Amino acid sequence: MTSLEVPTVASSNVTPLTSRVRLLCVLFFFSGFPALIYQLTWQRSLFRIFGVNTESVTIVVTAFMLGLGLGSLAGGWISKRQNVKPLLLLGMIELMTAAFGLVSLMIFEQVGYLVADLPLVAMAAINLGLVLIPTLLMGATLPILVAYLARTSGQIGSAVGTLYFINTLGAGAACLACATILFPFFGMHAAVSIAAGINIVVGIGAIVGPPHEARRGGDWGCRRYQGHHATAPRNALRDSSRHARRLHLAVL
Repeated sequence: MTSLEVPTVASSNVTPLTSRVRLLCVLFFFSGFPALIYQLTWQRSLFRIFGVNTESVTIVVTAFMLGLGLGSLAGGWISKRQNVKPLLLLGMIELMTAAFGLVSLMIFEQVGYLVADLPLVAMAAINLGLVLIPTLLMGATLPILVAYLARTSGQIGSAVGTLYFINTLGAGAACLACATILFPFFGMHAAVSIAAGINIVVGIGAIVGPPHEARRGGDWGCRRYQGHHATAPRNALRDSSRHARRLHLAVL
């Protein structure tokens, strides 16, 4: 009897799981797009402030990588909490990133006037402070969504590989768009505005849909398993968040 019940449970989840995965892939692709636009734009803006030399390049890149790495660790910790709604959290992260992105270049320019004559150590600390919050937000998205997809599908490797591929694909498309279209024809301010607009669309899409996510009442869209199946989602969540953090930090 037990062997006959398993296919029934799996088949009942095929449609909603597929729709969730598709939505998640679309959202995460477009989430990677503005992240790289911000990185390229902010680097160019900060290079204008601090100059283009070995020290300034090292400071800027270190600030970005440190923020993303710490964000990944924070996202892994958040993903372990059972009461977290990952799509809602993704939407909030995207909207907060958009809010900072819209005023980021103005902040960088104003701060640049104040720190022009400061020592290198002070400039490094200020540079880190400027990009720490948005990079923390962007770094947290991968482990949160990997944990979500692992819990809904029960496949850790597939969750990590799929989401990292989709997000990297969006980032690569952003690099190509910046080099060929955005920077040559629109400039940095317009590029940041476009990135913020994408963040807003992704944020609203994550908060609003899919409809069945809301009906499941913050359950992460997962069927609650009984008996020996009850430990599978928890183990998948624990392993997936750990693998996501390791993968993210290794790539960084």
